[in-house]
Amino acid sequence: MKAHIVLVVFVASMALAAGEMSIERLDPALDKLISADAKIELLATGFKWSEGPVWDEKSGEILFSDVPNNVIHAWKDGKVRDFMRPSGYSGDVPAWRSSGSNGLTFDAMRRLLIAEHGDRRISMVMDDGVKKTVADRFEGKRFNSPNDIAVHSSGAIYFTDPIYGLPKGEDDPAREIDFCGVFRVGTDGMVGLVTNELERPNGLAFSPKEKTLYVANSHGPRAIILAVSIGEDGMAAGTKVFFDTKGIAGKGSPDGMKVDEAGNLWATGPGGLLVISPEGKLLGRVLTGKATANVAFGGKDGKIVFLTAHDSLVRFNRL
Repeated sequence: MKAHIVLVVFVASMALAAGEMSIERLDPALDKLISADAKIELLATGFKWSEGPVWDEKSGEILFSDVPNNVIHAWKDGKVRDFMRPSGYSGDVPAWRSSGSNGLTFDAMRRLLIAEHGDRRISMVMDDGVKKTVADRFEGKRFNSPNDIAVHSSGAIYFTDPIYGLPKGEDDPAREIDFCGVFRVGTDGMVGLVTNELERPNGLAFSPKEKTLYVANSHGPRAIILAVSIGEDGMAAGTKVFFDTKGIAGKGSPDGMKVDEAGNLWATGPGGLLVISPEGKLLGRVLTGKATANVAFGGKDGKIVFLTAHDSLVRFNRL
């Protein structure tokens, strides 16, 4: 009887929280991306800080990190299971708040790539389930705490490296690189610096033709999205501010992002999820009422939008 009562309260609270979320339409163009009757669903809650969602085509699950709990969860059909624990820190010292895995993605061979805060590396889960290190150093120095990942069609891996996973942040005595960079791992395994001009580089995503790499800067005084032009060598050929979130109300700052087939940027930021045109115009927002960390497209046709919003996993459909 007690279990039944708890379940009812849990479902009621889920419904209430979902009802508090809404879609803010600022431009008619948003109607071609999110239908007028789109429903926002709260799928699961109770996590400490949900992050890095990615759709697993093989299993039909959405995978996502709970960074403080050092675990990757998998959600499907209303059920959450542990996919990997520990996920980002394997040391003997007790885990700290941001020690677990963060960003997740798959490469062209459907191998899972993980940005590991605590172990300060990008790892890959091989076909036999064993992890291997893809990159953990730049010019002999350990990374700060790799945060998010994007894979180029060439096979090159791009990732950001802020200081959020270091126990004492930028003043941590174990810090070896004195800047927060955007890095590239070539198919030859060589690590190169793409740019170090952002204070807190975070989420990143490629434009459809991969000529532009968008990078979020989760830095209060300069909460922007940077557009990095990618040259033939895979490195930065130039940069410019694509979007500035200054003056936009709501919890959160630029973080995770995805780009749709038409080049629209779906970027988490103040208020929840920002939908931005290829020209840099804000078309609207999905207001979650919570600091929202990241976004993924999933489902069989890629039309389901999943959000990791603080302690919760949310979804709605796009057109």
